[in-house]
Amino acid sequence: MKSVVIREPNNLVIEQRPLPVPAAGEVRVKVKLAGICGSDSHIYRGHNPFAKYPRVIGHEFFGIIDAVGDGVDKKRIGERVSVDPVISCGECYPCSIGKPNVCTSLVVLGVHRDGGFSQYATVPAKNAFTIPDAISDKHAVMIEPFTIAANVTGQAAPRENDVALIYGAGPMGLTTVQALKGVYNVKQIIVADRIDERLAMAKNCGADWVINNGQQSLQDFLAEKGLKPTLIVDAACHPSILQEAIGLASPAARIVLMGFSSDPCQIIQQGITGKELSIFSSRLNANKFPTVIEWLQKGLIDPDKLITHAFDYQHVIDAIEVFEKDQRKCCKVLLTFSDEQ
Repeated sequence: MKSVVIREPNNLVIEQRPLPVPAAGEVRVKVKLAGICGSDSHIYRGHNPFAKYPRVIGHEFFGIIDAVGDGVDKKRIGERVSVDPVISCGECYPCSIGKPNVCTSLVVLGVHRDGGFSQYATVPAKNAFTIPDAISDKHAVMIEPFTIAANVTGQAAPRENDVALIYGAGPMGLTTVQALKGVYNVKQIIVADRIDERLAMAKNCGADWVINNGQQSLQDFLAEKGLKPTLIVDAACHPSILQEAIGLASPAARIVLMGFSSDPCQIIQQGITGKELSIFSSRLNANKFPTVIEWLQKGLIDPDKLITHAFDYQHVIDAIEVFEKDQRKCCKVLLTFSDEQ
C-alpha cells in the first residue's frame, strides 16, 4: 500500500509499505477520504511539538472496514466508518471524568501514531464510528473537524440569548459558527478575521456580524453596534487575544481558548475576577463523534460550506501548499485515495 510519510520536517514522501494487520481489538480501514488540518501542515513543517518522526500524518479520515483483529465482530467488515483520532487509556483521572482528549497517556492518530493519509490504516475498533447510509462520504470525513466545535460548545453551554464573538474564520472558527447557529440557535454571532473572503465564508455559515479587525477596531465596532459579548471563542490563537477578550467581555461571560501558542500572554487578573468571567480551554474532542453524527442526521450543520478543494493523495504536497498559501479561497482540503496498492 501507499502511505504519505513525513520522514523529517519538510521531507514528505509517498512510501510503499506492507499492508497492516489489525491487532486484537483493532480494525483495518480502507481509506477513501481524508482531510488536511493545520496540524498536518505543522507536522510537515516541523512546528508541532507533539509529533515524532517518521510519521504518517492525517487524523481526519473516512473509509470502509476491510479486516478485523481478534475480539472484533467480523460483521463489522464492510462498515462505512469515520475514525476518532483520540486514543486514551480509559483509566487515568481525565478519562474517569469524561476527558479522554487529555488522557495522561494520550495517543493521537497522525501525531503520536501513524494516521490516515494512507490507503489502509489500523485503528482501535472503538474509535471507528459507523456512518449511517444517509450521510455522504464527504460529510463523513468532516465529522472530526466538527467534533472540535462540539467540544467547544460542550464546554461553554451556549444559549439562544448569547452574544457570541469568534476570533478567526478558519475551519475551526467556521465549524463553531455553524454549531452555534444550527444547533444552539444563538441569535447574535460576530466573527472577526483579517481576510475578507474568510469573513464572507463566516456569513455563509451563519454569522450575523463580521468585522475585518485588521482594518477596524473591534472594540469600536462592538460599541457602535451596542454589542457586549457573553461568549467568546478564540479560534485564531494569538497571544494578544485573551487580554482583549477579557476587556470586551460582558460580566459573567465565558471565554474558550483553542490552539497551542507557546508565546507568553500577559493578562490583568482584575478584569477576570471583576466580571467573574469563566475561562475554558478546548483540545481535540471528548467522545463527540456520536454528537456530530446526530447533527448531520438532523441537518443542523452543512460541511459543504467548508469544503473548497479536493486532490488525489499523490498530489498531497500541492494540496498542503494550497491549504497553507491560499487562505482567501481555500478552507477545507480533502484527499481522495485510490484502490491501487
